[in-house]
Parts: sequence; structure tokens; C-alpha cells
Amino acid sequence: MYLSDNVRGVPAALVDKLRKMLGFIDAMENVDELQALASWKPHSLSGNRKGTISLSVTGNLRLTFKIDVGRKEILEVDLEDYH
Repeated sequence: MYLSDNVRGVPAALVDKLRKMLGFIDAMENVDELQALASWKPHSLSGNRKGTISLSVTGNLRLTFKIDVGRKEILEVDLEDYH
């Protein structure tokens, strides 16, 4: 969606918010910058999801992703329904 601008399958009401979120994580220099965005409820997952970061999009939907710090690359981006 972000790089290709293909929004197929993304709820129309979420497109602008997801673009902002993806733009922010693409531009950030350090993962600690996410803490300034408390409304997105950033947190690291644990257990078998260790290394995955979660951001709140709506009550049930989360944007999850991993960061390869060495390569400065965002990986495994997903829009997940937690419920």
C-alpha cells in the first residue's frame, strides 16, 4: 500500500491514517521515536512475536512490523485484527 499506493483490501476509512503511520515509521531514525506517539499505543510484542512492534490503528486493528536496525529496513508489515 505505502510504496505502491495500492489500497485494495484496506478499509477506506483507514487509508489516510495508515499512510501517516507508514510514512512516520519509514522516516524515523530510531524506534524510540514511536514513544512520542502515545495515541498509537506503540509496544513490542513478546513470546513467539518477540521483535515485532505493534501500533494501534483502531480498537481491534493493529499495524505490526519488525525493524532490521542494521539495514535500516522495515520488515513483515501487517494489518492485523487482534479480536
